Amino acid sequence: MGEQAHAERDWAAFQYEIYLNGMTGAVPRMPADLTRLEELAAHRLGPGPVGYVAGSAGSGRTERANRSALDRWQIVPRMLRDVRRRDLSADVLGSRLPAPLALAPIGVQSIMHPDAEPAAARAAAAHGVPFVLSSASSTPMEEVAAACGDGVRWFQLYWPKDREVTLSFLRRARAAGYSALFVTLDTWLLSWRPRDLDQAYLPFLRGVGTANYFTDPAFQAGLAKPVHEDLDAAVLHFVQMFTDPGKTWDDLAFLREHWEGPIVLKGVLHPDDARRAADAGMDGVVVSNHGGRQVNGAIGAADALPGVVDAAGDRLAVLFDSGVRTGDDVFKALALGARAVLLGRPYVYGLGLDGQAGVEHVIRALLAEFDLTLALSGYTAPGELTRDALVRADR
Repeated sequence: MGEQAHAERDWAAFQYEIYLNGMTGAVPRMPADLTRLEELAAHRLGPGPVGYVAGSAGSGRTERANRSALDRWQIVPRMLRDVRRRDLSADVLGSRLPAPLALAPIGVQSIMHPDAEPAAARAAAAHGVPFVLSSASSTPMEEVAAACGDGVRWFQLYWPKDREVTLSFLRRARAAGYSALFVTLDTWLLSWRPRDLDQAYLPFLRGVGTANYFTDPAFQAGLAKPVHEDLDAAVLHFVQMFTDPGKTWDDLAFLREHWEGPIVLKGVLHPDDARRAADAGMDGVVVSNHGGRQVNGAIGAADALPGVVDAAGDRLAVLFDSGVRTGDDVFKALALGARAVLLGRPYVYGLGLDGQAGVEHVIRALLAEFDLTLALSGYTAPGELTRDALVRADR
């Protein structure tokens, strides 16, 4: 999709498509209000899979803080501005995108739908939205890359203890056309997650979410028998090397040496960590608390965003996730200084409810609402948004 096509994309027209389809008696299979997806998924899918996606650390305090942080900001619409022509396109990590949105890395998607990550990747590519593949995917990275076609794809790394496996992942990802590397920093250990614990549900122990590892030659070299001959031993090897809580800032030099494209650190919440990322030669950060899944009682991501943006200056691309559910959430994150937003749980609920079509619905609905919010607030492009577009409700 060329730049001209990006500029002419009328995301808001999705609402009229729905209305016109209604003239023939057709109504959408999925709700227009994306905040309803979790409840629908809970009714239609099993408690283990839904709990794994929806669950949070501890009492869920951080997940609630994410929503409160976004809700504290209120949009101040401006009037009598020409908003007939709008261009939502954005330059992010070396790619020209039709909108400042990507699908966040979420693993083990096969627990929600048998078509798993390839279905979500096809949906993303169909609308020009980058797909960020999790290391812990249910599908090998090469198969997901094929599903993306010519679409922009980025690879998320849970940084293993085994250096050879890390190098192999990086080589495979580059060969498969993943253009940026997202390194998750906040999941060196799994947090206390009551919904998963109450179901005794951890897909990795069943060999789900391990496809990239089980197909990796460096990983296989560490096994006494092939995976299919001794699954338990393969799972144990995976668990022992999945992440490394001993990693420090000094270790980033290894990734910088072995990855040629942009490197983005995911999970940054403190301004000083943004500065250290820039000093280490990183290209971006994602302001994220893992959707509230890691540290119960942590700062809401939108509360952390302005400080990280100010610290990053023009040295880093700042992206945002955690708590995004609606088009106005996207508006607020961009006005607070994010260059793009990663959408997480809602698209996975869409996948669980209706496969690829469900993910496409979520993408189109979110961007239609964002486009309309942008126009009705008096703006025609994401780059026009500043903090002046918002006020805090608690001031």
